[in-house]
Amino acid sequence: MRRPGRRGRCERSAGDGRSPAGLLALYDSALPQVYGYLLSRCDRRAVAEDLTAETFLAAVDAARQDQQISIGWLIGVARHKLVDHWRRQAREERGLRQINGEQQDDPWDVELDVLRARETLDRLGPHHRLALTLRYIDDLPVPEVAALLHRTVHATEALLVRARAAFRRAYTESGGEGDHG
Repeated sequence: MRRPGRRGRCERSAGDGRSPAGLLALYDSALPQVYGYLLSRCDRRAVAEDLTAETFLAAVDAARQDQQISIGWLIGVARHKLVDHWRRQAREERGLRQINGEQQDDPWDVELDVLRARETLDRLGPHHRLALTLRYIDDLPVPEVAALLHRTVHATEALLVRARAAFRRAYTESGGEGDHG
């Protein structure tokens, strides 16, 4: 009679997720579900594996505190681990954007580039300056630029190609003398 009672206790503890044997049994049955849940939501095996490991570590901690653990509880913990991962990832991306943004989007650098571009435009011949201004500053389509310059569309496109090349040359040449930084 003593034997069935022990077996009953063992089976009960194996299903409750509190004892080591119960936690191992729960791990064996829940691992595919927890891992599958995470993999389907993050699409990266390494991340799903890491989050699954974190989920089961949380289960071990909870079992030590005599908490009831079930597959539903594990999926809930996995969901929270995934949300924490996404938040951490978003925080890191925001930090990287701020770091990169400080280097690339410094208002003073933008202002200097605008000044340098204006100086470069001023050094171009009047026909190049006018074509580039109408097309890129006034944002007019090529046919309207052609009409204003009294040229054909084809001739205007050729003029814009030459004007862009002249601008590019003058802009890079002014790197030393026109650079305000």
